[in-house]
Amino acid sequence: MSDDKTDANKAARPAEERNLEAAKDKTGTPSGVEQPAPEQSPENVPAPTGEVRSVGVRHGMFGTSGTGDTSGYGGLVAAKVFPAPSQKPYGGWFDEVSGALEARLEATELTTAIESVVVHRGEITFHVRREDLPFVAQMLRDDEALRFELCSGVSGVHYPDDAGRELHAVYHFTSMTHNRRIRVEVTAPDSDPHIPSLVSIYPTLDWHERETYDMFGLIFDGHPALTRVLMPDDWPGHPQRKDYPLGGIPVEYKGASIPPPDQRRSYN
Repeated sequence: MSDDKTDANKAARPAEERNLEAAKDKTGTPSGVEQPAPEQSPENVPAPTGEVRSVGVRHGMFGTSGTGDTSGYGGLVAAKVFPAPSQKPYGGWFDEVSGALEARLEATELTTAIESVVVHRGEITFHVRREDLPFVAQMLRDDEALRFELCSGVSGVHYPDDAGRELHAVYHFTSMTHNRRIRVEVTAPDSDPHIPSLVSIYPTLDWHERETYDMFGLIFDGHPALTRVLMPDDWPGHPQRKDYPLGGIPVEYKGASIPPPDQRRSYN
């Protein structure tokens, strides 16, 4: 009789609890997981301490400043870090791509075109000097060992504390021939935000470069028509830069007036 009651009690428990107990019995581990997540996907483990480059510190949850803190996160201090350059061998086809690219650069005496290579979270990024970007991009497209036929876009990033490299342009390349994806990153100082356009090599970048110019103020030299694509032509500033002031208009809701974001209480 007691066995029947025990079986009935087990059946009445939520399915999640029953599944967890079954997993624990099967794996012999307290968590019921046979292989922990870091071992399943080691490429997703963050870079170890000491293998990063600091580019400033963020205070508070949102990095804003102004009125007193009401969030409880005003004392939070977090370092802004980049993964440090990687050393060869990078592993797998990463070495094939980097080797083919370096061989072409050596043949043309442009050995300094690639500033560094970073392998992080299972992805490879080539940091390229901005003046050499068009040549590197054309090699990525045309070299038989590379064949990155598609550049799916360029995105801007603004790091105000990365002195002399405040503005970053990030390109994503795909080789449909070899089924590979890489990233190319170029930087420019805030005082000279110019980067060569790649529209003549990858026409798909036409509106991507316009949007990056519109949002971040990066000027793509050689673009056929570098005009704003989202904001009005006479709009002051570039909205996705971190030094761009919050804007907005007053909003009324059921008799209450909500001020624009730049006039609200900040949480730091």
